[in-house]
Amino acid sequence: MRAQGLCGGERGVRLSGGQRQRISIARVFLKDPPILVFDEATSALDAESELAVRRALDALAESRTTFVIAHRLSAVRRADRTIVISEKGIAQTGTHESLMQADGVYRDLYALQMEE
Repeated sequence: MRAQGLCGGERGVRLSGGQRQRISIARVFLKDPPILVFDEATSALDAESELAVRRALDALAESRTTFVIAHRLSAVRRADRTIVISEKGIAQTGTHESLMQADGVYRDLYALQMEE
Protein backbone atom coordinates (compact mmCIF):
# COMPACT_ATOMS: atom_id res chain seq x y z
CA MET A 1 0.00 0.00 0.00
CA ARG A 2 1.39 3.40 -0.99
CA ALA A 3 1.51 6.25 1.47
CA GLN A 4 -0.48 9.31 0.51
CA GLY A 5 1.29 12.63 0.56
CA LEU A 6 -0.12 16.02 1.36
CA CYS A 7 -1.38 16.35 -2.21
CA GLY A 8 -4.49 14.29 -1.57
CA GLY A 9 -3.66 10.99 -3.16
CA GLU A 10 -1.35 9.54 -5.69
CA ARG A 11 -0.62 12.08 -8.49
CA GLY A 12 -3.26 14.41 -7.04
CA VAL A 13 -6.24 12.32 -8.17
CA ARG A 14 -8.13 13.04 -4.94
CA LEU A 15 -7.81 16.79 -5.09
CA SER A 16 -10.98 18.86 -4.96
CA GLY A 17 -11.94 21.04 -7.91
CA GLY A 18 -10.78 24.12 -6.02
CA GLN A 19 -7.42 22.55 -5.21
CA ARG A 20 -6.90 21.59 -8.85
CA GLN A 21 -7.73 25.16 -9.89
CA ARG A 22 -5.20 26.59 -7.44
CA ILE A 23 -2.49 24.27 -8.78
CA SER A 24 -3.31 25.26 -12.37
CA ILE A 25 -3.08 28.93 -11.45
CA ALA A 26 0.25 28.35 -9.69
CA ARG A 27 1.58 26.73 -12.88
CA VAL A 28 0.70 29.91 -14.80
CA PHE A 29 2.88 31.93 -12.41
CA LEU A 30 5.79 29.58 -13.08
CA LYS A 31 5.44 29.60 -16.88
CA ASP A 32 5.15 33.42 -17.10
CA PRO A 33 3.38 33.47 -20.52
CA PRO A 34 2.75 36.69 -22.52
CA ILE A 35 -0.93 35.81 -23.10
CA LEU A 36 -3.29 34.41 -20.47
CA VAL A 37 -6.60 32.62 -20.96
CA PHE A 38 -8.68 31.97 -17.85
CA ASP A 39 -11.82 29.88 -18.31
CA GLU A 40 -13.88 30.03 -15.11
CA ALA A 41 -10.61 30.37 -13.15
CA THR A 42 -12.30 30.94 -9.79
CA SER A 43 -15.56 29.05 -10.23
CA ALA A 44 -14.78 26.27 -7.72
CA LEU A 45 -13.60 28.63 -5.00
CA ASP A 46 -15.45 30.09 -2.03
CA ALA A 47 -15.81 33.90 -1.89
CA GLU A 48 -12.77 34.47 0.34
CA SER A 49 -10.49 32.26 -1.76
CA GLU A 50 -11.87 33.79 -4.96
CA LEU A 51 -10.89 37.27 -3.78
CA ALA A 52 -7.35 36.17 -2.90
CA VAL A 53 -6.90 34.33 -6.20
CA ARG A 54 -8.38 37.22 -8.19
CA ARG A 55 -5.88 39.63 -6.61
CA ALA A 56 -3.02 37.32 -7.57
CA LEU A 57 -4.38 36.93 -11.11
CA ASP A 58 -4.73 40.72 -11.42
CA ALA A 59 -1.03 41.08 -10.57
CA LEU A 60 -0.13 38.34 -13.04
CA ALA A 61 -2.29 39.88 -15.79
CA GLU A 62 -0.62 43.28 -15.48
CA SER A 63 0.95 44.23 -18.84
CA ARG A 64 -0.32 41.05 -20.54
CA THR A 65 -3.11 40.27 -22.94
CA THR A 66 -5.64 38.38 -20.84
CA PHE A 67 -8.86 36.67 -21.85
CA VAL A 68 -11.26 35.88 -19.02
CA ILE A 69 -14.20 33.58 -19.70
CA ALA A 70 -16.64 33.66 -16.81
CA HIS A 71 -20.25 33.41 -15.78
CA ARG A 72 -19.58 35.33 -12.58
CA LEU A 73 -19.53 38.96 -13.61
CA SER A 74 -17.41 39.80 -10.56
CA ALA A 75 -14.58 38.05 -12.44
CA VAL A 76 -14.76 40.49 -15.38
CA ARG A 77 -15.88 43.69 -13.69
CA ARG A 78 -12.44 45.36 -13.96
CA ALA A 79 -11.77 44.32 -17.55
CA ASP A 80 -10.75 46.94 -20.11
CA ARG A 81 -13.33 45.47 -22.48
CA THR A 82 -16.10 42.97 -21.90
CA ILE A 83 -17.80 41.02 -24.66
CA VAL A 84 -21.18 39.60 -23.68
CA ILE A 85 -22.10 36.52 -25.68
CA SER A 86 -25.61 35.10 -25.87
CA GLU A 87 -27.02 32.14 -27.78
CA LYS A 88 -27.40 34.49 -30.78
CA GLY A 89 -23.78 35.70 -30.76
CA ILE A 90 -22.25 38.92 -29.45
CA ALA A 91 -24.92 40.79 -27.51
CA GLN A 92 -22.89 43.71 -26.13
CA THR A 93 -19.38 45.07 -25.73
CA GLY A 94 -17.96 47.71 -23.44
CA THR A 95 -16.63 48.41 -19.97
CA HIS A 96 -18.51 47.46 -16.82
CA GLU A 97 -19.65 51.06 -16.43
CA SER A 98 -20.90 51.44 -20.01
CA LEU A 99 -22.63 48.06 -19.94
CA MET A 100 -24.36 48.94 -16.66
CA GLN A 101 -25.66 52.18 -18.19
CA ALA A 102 -27.04 50.39 -21.25
CA ASP A 103 -30.30 48.48 -21.13
CA GLY A 104 -29.13 44.98 -21.99
CA VAL A 105 -28.08 41.46 -21.12
CA TYR A 106 -25.07 42.45 -18.99
CA ARG A 107 -27.05 44.73 -16.67
CA ASP A 108 -29.81 42.11 -16.34
CA LEU A 109 -27.28 39.37 -15.48
CA TYR A 110 -25.47 41.65 -13.04
CA ALA A 111 -28.71 42.51 -11.23
CA LEU A 112 -29.63 38.83 -11.07
CA GLN A 113 -26.23 37.84 -9.66
CA MET A 114 -26.27 40.62 -7.08
CA GLU A 115 -29.66 39.41 -5.81
CA GLU A 116 -28.12 36.04 -4.98
